[in-house]
Amino acid sequence: MDRFQKIYSQGVVNIIEIWVDHETGVNYLWRHDGNSGGLTVLVDENGKPIVTKI
Repeated sequence: MDRFQKIYSQGVVNIIEIWVDHETGVNYLWRHDGNSGGLTVLVDENGKPIVTKI
């Protein structure tokens, strides 16, 4: 099983995806626009990482 699984995707050129780490359950947001992109931890309203129960 792969460590990361894409659970959400939107867009064709400007892409936003949500990935889950299956070892920790932490959710990440991946944004890709043209030749650049970035990855960050998704957080809740209190600034804590969003964790999916595995």
